[in-house]
Amino acid sequence: MITGPGLLFVVSGPSGAGKDTLVEGLREHRPSLRYSVSATTRAPRPEERDGEHYFFVSSADFERLRRDGGLLEWREYNGNLYGTPRDYIERSLTEGYDVIMKPEVNGALAVKVGYPDAVLIFLVPDRFSNLRERLLARRTETNEEIARRLEIAQQEMKFIRRFDYIVVNAQDRPQEAVRDLEAILQAERFRIHRYPDDSIRRVESS
Repeated sequence: MITGPGLLFVVSGPSGAGKDTLVEGLREHRPSLRYSVSATTRAPRPEERDGEHYFFVSSADFERLRRDGGLLEWREYNGNLYGTPRDYIERSLTEGYDVIMKPEVNGALAVKVGYPDAVLIFLVPDRFSNLRERLLARRTETNEEIARRLEIAQQEMKFIRRFDYIVVNAQDRPQEAVRDLEAILQAERFRIHRYPDDSIRRVESS
């Protein structure tokens, strides 16, 4: 019954909230869900692969994309640049695929400006102190960098009310948060206004 463009889901929240783990878990449940890979100027972490986790680009290449309108949103975060390539998202939605992305909080709000129908989901830990534990467990940043991320996280929490949903990622129980994310995707698919008029008329007259 549902036809037309796909839906854009934006999962965001403070660094260390578990965006990567939960989105990966969600994609295992929904293989047809397309993932939007962001571009960044930061160096890759040991386990990250170009084109899968991020497009790792130079500052010059990033600036070229931004100048030519090739980014749906972009932000500087903790000294690095992050952005969402526009063409992949527009093509996927037009083809009818649902797309999920996980930008920083400011980036998520910028996406909402470009795509008002985007569904914004704010991801938080069950306790703020867990953010520090998760960042330390990565072993990829200095104490000063972690402290800066926690300062940014406190500011990002102030934007929760501008999102459509909130999901709590409880420590050691990520599967519960994955189920919550999946429930949101399912519910959004069943909203009346997403069905074409002729489909609703068929239901009314059946």
